[in-house]
Amino acid sequence: MSDNGIDPIWKLMGLLFKPHPWHGIPIGNDAPAILTTYIEIVPTDTIKYEIDKETGYLKVDRPQRFSNVIPSMYGLVPQTFCGEKVAEFCEEKTGRKGIIGDGDPLDICVLSEKPITHGNLILQAIPIGGFRMLDGNEADDKIIAVLKGDAVYSSINDIDECPPSVIERLKHYFLTYKELPGQSVPKCEITHTYNKQEAYEVIKRSQEDYHSRFGSIEKMLTDVLRS
Repeated sequence: MSDNGIDPIWKLMGLLFKPHPWHGIPIGNDAPAILTTYIEIVPTDTIKYEIDKETGYLKVDRPQRFSNVIPSMYGLVPQTFCGEKVAEFCEEKTGRKGIIGDGDPLDICVLSEKPITHGNLILQAIPIGGFRMLDGNEADDKIIAVLKGDAVYSSINDIDECPPSVIERLKHYFLTYKELPGQSVPKCEITHTYNKQEAYEVIKRSQEDYHSRFGSIEKMLTDVLRS
């Protein structure tokens, strides 16, 4: 193993092939306190992009509806999966039954004073809390984080230190970004805004769900290459 815990064969593969943003990029040795994060969209995007799960390329999901523009950088946490354990935690905290994971990597919003103008990049993010969001009966948590080293937001240690207006803008976006014209019943709801420690628990559970669903892809490919 190399100093950062990545098998040398895996590192060499990264020189030849572009890693898949979900499966091929490590979450980082300091998770859940610091997360390697893949950014899909930024506030200047009028199109909602998201990762294509099969190819790892960004694809057009849909044009942003009405004036709905994401108020922060938004993307996914590599090597996470919202499955059984994330859903169990959501049931525990909401007191509801019949909740399932949404089957996607864990979503993350990253706050920064800097105007980063495009997605399809990775950065280091520090979680400060999150939203417990339900999309129908699916757990669809949104981790709220700050850009590591940011001159303004990196001083925030927990979500209650974040300006309320920022949190309200994020809430409004997620509560309306899937609405259709004439829809009377909201599709999404946010049951709780939670702190850093609770965000850590969601991240850990999403890592466990990932390994339950996919196993150790890195170890599997390393073993194949060495055989």
